[in-house]
Amino acid sequence: MNIFLKLSVIILIIFLNSCSKKEEKILMIQEKELRLQMIDAYKEGVKALEEGDVLFAAKKFNEAEILFPQSEWASKSILMAAYSYYTQDYYYDTISELDRFIKNYPKDERLNYAHFLLAMCYYEQIVDEKKDLAPLLNAQKEFKFIIKNYPNSDFALDSKFKLDFINDVLASKEIYLGRYYIKKEKWIAAINRFKQVVEHYDSTAYVEEALHRLVELHYRLGLLDESKKYANLLGYNYQSSKWYEASYSIFNKDYESPTKKINKKKGNFIIRKFKSLFE
Repeated sequence: MNIFLKLSVIILIIFLNSCSKKEEKILMIQEKELRLQMIDAYKEGVKALEEGDVLFAAKKFNEAEILFPQSEWASKSILMAAYSYYTQDYYYDTISELDRFIKNYPKDERLNYAHFLLAMCYYEQIVDEKKDLAPLLNAQKEFKFIIKNYPNSDFALDSKFKLDFINDVLASKEIYLGRYYIKKEKWIAAINRFKQVVEHYDSTAYVEEALHRLVELHYRLGLLDESKKYANLLGYNYQSSKWYEASYSIFNKDYESPTKKINKKKGNFIIRKFKSLFE
């Protein structure tokens, strides 16, 4: 009886091993077939992209990803789908693909490219900052992320240039609103706008006017210490600026800019010469 039992166990083990190897072989064949289908789908996507059929290209890249999600081709396929949409300004679809890539592959070596492409999607949607700030702020966030996390990459250099432009636009918006509040005689609201420029966009050309406006507004409100503080900042950093001259004249009422004198004489001379040609 014991011998029979032992033989039965041995036969069962042999049978199970045989089944296991057969299943492994089937799985290997299926995996090979899926890989081939995935590669074919990817190649079709590349061909469609080259021919300008971006929607079909994106579809094939997504198909490649779905066929073999555990392969190294999956992450590449998502990026290619995103790029396909981007080439024809399908920004919503591009952003959707990139968000998925960033979420699913946080350690991928192409993550810097994904963030840059995402930033460009927002950047290229900047139309009118007075109506919609979302693209500006989203692009600003992504460019800052790239500069901070990939400082030595080519993407960081380009991001710095584009971030400078964004900061200029945002600073000009604050200046515009500050001037508006001055016209409405809402002095505190105006001060807050100009402070935004000084505190957050001090590398832009608008900081000079912002400092002068703060000198002017604090002087108007009788806050002389604050007014002098901003005047000193303006004088220390931008002494040759026309805005420094304007601020200087607030505290020195008899001051007249030498530049204005020169320009005035030059203007009169040009007018006189122009008139003499026809006399």
